[in-house]
Amino acid sequence: MARRRRHEEHDNHEAWAIPYGDLVTLLLAFFVVMYSMSSVNAGKYRVLSDSLNEAFHGTPHAPQASSVGNAVPPIEPVLPLTQVNRMIAAGLPAEQVPPLPPVRLPADTGSRGPASSSPLPAQLPLPPSSAQRPAASDAASQAELDHVASDVSAALRSLIASGQVRVRRYGSWVAVDISTDILFASGAARLSRPAIQALERLAAVLKPWPNGVRVEGHTDDRPIDTAAFPSNWELSAARAASVVHLFMDRGIAPQRLAVLGFGQYRPAMPNTTAAGRNANRRVEVVILGRDAASEAGL
Repeated sequence: MARRRRHEEHDNHEAWAIPYGDLVTLLLAFFVVMYSMSSVNAGKYRVLSDSLNEAFHGTPHAPQASSVGNAVPPIEPVLPLTQVNRMIAAGLPAEQVPPLPPVRLPADTGSRGPASSSPLPAQLPLPPSSAQRPAASDAASQAELDHVASDVSAALRSLIASGQVRVRRYGSWVAVDISTDILFASGAARLSRPAIQALERLAAVLKPWPNGVRVEGHTDDRPIDTAAFPSNWELSAARAASVVHLFMDRGIAPQRLAVLGFGQYRPAMPNTTAAGRNANRRVEVVILGRDAASEAGL
């Protein structure tokens, strides 16, 4: 009996089409459901439409007032679309224009007509400027600074002779430069014993005077990086603060004192030599005149 021959099975290469069609059908149904659930916000759409219309056409929409009876109210003019008008419409503060100064009119010496029968208001006197201040006040301030410079020079005569202290007289202040070699150890902000004695004499001279005192700290350009002083800014400010604390302890009112730290950025001499670096490591005590103290807030 002859055997039946088996038919060879062929691979179906179109089997992927069935799941692909199902996937496309599901995606279509998903987007149809999402579209049916969506809704347009009419308010937001109107705001967007007005903004686009204003941006492209340059004319904002202005509400028109309705007439009541026979009276027709005036219609507000539409302002041109400028940056100032945008700020006003949005309720933002616009830059205020200062009022014009009053105009001084010449005095009328003749007869006045009917239109000028009422007298003109009197012009208020203007405050005197710095150029119109009495010269006596400036002279008193200069004489006061001269006495301060003389007293400081007498109290620190020995240090001035040795070159460790320098007293300089300027127009509206007196500067006392003190080398930090006699004030602090290297990289430190704690006053040494000789420095305390010198600063006590200086504080005794400055205590009776009402002038403001500004203490400025300066360093050379050699960098410093320690736990207490990460840079020369902190070192110069800490040294100036140490001097101010001593002045306060010796009776000088703290309202007269100020501390400034300049680091290495205001050298008195170039830092290229050892002598220049030594001159730049200093604490400068500035005694201000009356005008300079008021401008500095002291």
